[in-house]
Amino acid sequence: MLDPDGLNVWNEAQLVGYLWRNSHGQMGFRYDDEWLAAPGSFAISHSLHLKRGEFAPELGLAHRFFANLLPEGGARDQIVRDLKIANTDFDLLRAIGGECAGALSILRAEHSPLVRHEYHQLSADELGRLVTRKGQAYNWTADERPRLSLAGAQDKCPVLLKGDSYWLPKKESPSSHILKFELADYRNLPAYETFTSLLAGAIGLPVVDIRLRSVANTHFALIERYDRQMNSQGQIARLHQEDFCQALGFGHERKYQEDGGPSFADCYRLVQEVSSDPANDLQHLLHWQIFNVLAGNSDGHAKNLSLLYLPQGEIRVAPFYDLICTRAIERIDYHLALAVGGERDPSRVSTKHWAELAQTCGLRPRFLQDRVYALANALLQKLPEVRKAFESQYGAYPALQRVEQVVLKQCRRTLAAVQE
Repeated sequence: MLDPDGLNVWNEAQLVGYLWRNSHGQMGFRYDDEWLAAPGSFAISHSLHLKRGEFAPELGLAHRFFANLLPEGGARDQIVRDLKIANTDFDLLRAIGGECAGALSILRAEHSPLVRHEYHQLSADELGRLVTRKGQAYNWTADERPRLSLAGAQDKCPVLLKGDSYWLPKKESPSSHILKFELADYRNLPAYETFTSLLAGAIGLPVVDIRLRSVANTHFALIERYDRQMNSQGQIARLHQEDFCQALGFGHERKYQEDGGPSFADCYRLVQEVSSDPANDLQHLLHWQIFNVLAGNSDGHAKNLSLLYLPQGEIRVAPFYDLICTRAIERIDYHLALAVGGERDPSRVSTKHWAELAQTCGLRPRFLQDRVYALANALLQKLPEVRKAFESQYGAYPALQRVEQVVLKQCRRTLAAVQE
């Protein structure tokens, strides 16, 4: 018997299944019979395979998957205060689960998905208020309020971009882009993320399309969503995705390896198992980990990796996102989220540690070391070009010197270690 306040899980207009909670607040899930029988249906997670019957709340698998769709930390606390709801995963999903990462919409049982998407166009003044207040600019009526849930700890706001105009989705209407804002103590975050992502792209990593924008002397990052595409009717369609914590059955509180979360080898084996193009995806994943070490991104944890489910049934590693040279920012832990051969201090990672990582992934140590060497050289070559291109587009940004210093020091140290 399902809880009367249970939720329906939708993929566009198709009912996928049902979500409920037990008396302890733990969530359970089961697929709808018609979804199981429908051509083209898919498991919403590698950890929640297609089957009849329920994923009982006590197992924790369903709860961990759906809780991973929610904001964390201060962003979560702000939503709870604004909406005046209980701070539970289920209540948050009921309030804001209509537009999540991926294809799923989570709605009350009495609600059906929108037939027509609705948006509010932002004036220049409204956009300015949205940016300066970090997405907390509007008091919607209950019928208009956006139902937007984006995982992560940083303030962000989904929007629809049409040309140069910004539109806020109403209810669970899909967005096309994400705005990420400056934080009080970390004003350079949008610029650092833009620059670091451009640097990764310059050496061949598939990365999200990210641009730096500013309103009233306040910067924000404008990021195109890889899990959205335009359909034949000219509307935004959702593509399903899940992050690696969801796929591996870990809760968001264990996204860091140090806290009992996935290791890099766990992530590597997941891609081996599920990717439709493992040769390319595994290479990209290796390059991502090498880049994080060389470029000072110590926050490359398992929730910052995702699987993208394509319409033809293929599963690929999604473009890389949340790439920031965190070592250029004071007061942020410099230890690697995913260790290299057991070493979390990027300044101490040596050829020995890369060899140990290679062995845990079933690779030849020399192969991986050659990749490290090649990417370090490529970063040194591309760094001045990317800085020049960035500043020609966005203007001088002296704080990028801190990022450059981190990259130069780490690449040179790595190359010197190889030559010893």
